[in-house]
Amino acid sequence: MALLVLSAAGCSLLGGSDGSLSLAVPKPSARTAALCRALHRELPKTVNGLERRVPEPASELTAAWGDPAVKLRCGVDKPAALTVGTERYDPYAASAEIDGVQWLPERLDDGYRFTTVLRQAYVEVTVPGKYAPEVNPLVDLAKAVKKTVPPGVV
Repeated sequence: MALLVLSAAGCSLLGGSDGSLSLAVPKPSARTAALCRALHRELPKTVNGLERRVPEPASELTAAWGDPAVKLRCGVDKPAALTVGTERYDPYAASAEIDGVQWLPERLDDGYRFTTVLRQAYVEVTVPGKYAPEVNPLVDLAKAVKKTVPPGVV
């Protein structure tokens, strides 16, 4: 399967210079928030060998592992890369399947941002380049996503 890597501008995920971890909390619909809370309960304690951290502010819509952090936000908006002009987007053409979950990869200055596609909520995972190959954390997250975020189109 071909993997198309798209360029992405800016990121709303921040890490404090004092070692704190700040994550922008999404504001999804009530239905999506319920899926995200279920996902939060199923997330693993370690991802790619990294211990789980509590971001600021603490939320059932965010999670992180390691330092620099692998960051997860559930209930984010549809990625801009999924709507290219007026053309219909084919999520299979630009996504990669990792253990039964389709992810849209977007190259960042340092690493990648992956967002689920063909699921009833968008789950975004940002992986710093230090953890290359950056897809590895997705293996540890796939089981929780499959269990709690049903297939479908948002």
